[in-house]
Amino acid sequence: MDADLHDLDAFVAIARTRNFRRAAQEIRVSASSLSQRLKDLEDRLGVRLMNRTTRSVALTEAGELLLSRVAPALREVSDALDQVRGLREVASGRLRINAPPPAVDLVLAPMVGPFLEAYPQVDLDIVSESGFVDIVSAGFDAGVRYGEHLAQDMVAIPLSGPQSYVVVASPAYVARRGRPSHPKDLLEHDCIRARYSSGVMHDWEFEKGGQLVKVDPPAKLVSTNMGLAMRAALDGAGIWATLDGYVSEALKSGALVSLLEDWCEPFPGPFLYYPSRRQAPPALRAFVAFVADWRKRERRKSKET
Repeated sequence: MDADLHDLDAFVAIARTRNFRRAAQEIRVSASSLSQRLKDLEDRLGVRLMNRTTRSVALTEAGELLLSRVAPALREVSDALDQVRGLREVASGRLRINAPPPAVDLVLAPMVGPFLEAYPQVDLDIVSESGFVDIVSAGFDAGVRYGEHLAQDMVAIPLSGPQSYVVVASPAYVARRGRPSHPKDLLEHDCIRARYSSGVMHDWEFEKGGQLVKVDPPAKLVSTNMGLAMRAALDGAGIWATLDGYVSEALKSGALVSLLEDWCEPFPGPFLYYPSRRQAPPALRAFVAFVADWRKRERRKSKET
């Protein structure tokens, strides 16, 4: 074989840092040893890979070609070895997750008990807040957000299937005030709304056949407490727009009725996201694997029903 993995690893480290001393520190060898490895690799290949002076390191055309093909392959090998090593690690310790309240209530909550039963040496610390948080600087292992709010440098996996907002009211309210037929009709109704921690009260958004409508209906009640909002809707205080998971039982029983159904299109559910580092903590890896298995079982259940 013309080159071994150690030589190729040395070459990639130099090419990435463009500095022998930093590359040597990164792979924990001496600078002189690193220089010799590169020379040996070039001798075996019969081509110069780098032009180096006392001040700079630059890749030759051959070096650029080798880097483009070898670097991704070495990353794959390293990730595979990390995964194999991880099999001998027992998932333990604390796993900190930051998530918005609806994702906690409707998606994470059903998973917590089964996950802790499967991994008894893991301690979960789930912080529920609606504001956006830098999970790395805040000391979280992972976060939960919807797709439009995910940073591109994060690994993201879906936590659930599609979700949808529903607009609901009690039968008594509908009998008293009538049923809206268009989102703009909500401007003439009493509504139950939420104000976020930032102080913002977002418009209600509706979509039908590619047409997007935003409305800012009058708020008869403003609250971030889901229990209070539910109670007020059940008591006929107004129309409430919320995630379907909160009101599914009330809709089945007839305690609430659904409005504007043709304007409430489903959207992707929340994602678990975490930094794209090579070696995630064992507890996080265990949770990621648990989520994948959970989703498979949920999909099987939905096909059976």
